[in-house]
Amino acid sequence: MTTLIREMLGAARLDGATYDEIDADPGRNVGAVFVVVVASIAAGLGAGARTAGDILGVTIAALMGWMVWVFLTYIIGTRLLPESKTHAGIGTILRATGFSAAPGILRVFGILPGVGWPIFMCVTVWMLAAFVVAIRHALNYSTSSRALAVCALGWLISAMLFFAFVRAAI
Repeated sequence: MTTLIREMLGAARLDGATYDEIDADPGRNVGAVFVVVVASIAAGLGAGARTAGDILGVTIAALMGWMVWVFLTYIIGTRLLPESKTHAGIGTILRATGFSAAPGILRVFGILPGVGWPIFMCVTVWMLAAFVVAIRHALNYSTSSRALAVCALGWLISAMLFFAFVRAAI
């Protein structure tokens, strides 16, 4: 099994040791970006995008949303709510959260009639759990509750920015 697939499976299993390996190795940057791009395309397909333009639009929106959320999580986690052992660069956060998107590849099954939407939503919750585990390990937090607080705050701010942007664009 290739390293990329092994790491994607480990990230999807919420395996802390996998996240420790990923965030310690800058050579995993390309793999992390690949996972996010594939998961974003799967989100576009699973959300019902029909044309190549729609899929591209959803993919770009998902990528931008991820980047904003990661940046906010980095600032909140390292500047506002760090622990004494928190010493992480943005690359560490990008790698860890990139691989946390691995379950998102299953969002492609959102296209299935009748069961697609519940599958899409369950996978999205799974991705959130993976993001929290990724942040806990990348920032060397002693508890998952701090990681959850950082992730939730980052997500809330990014969601508010997204809706403000959409409202201004309409």
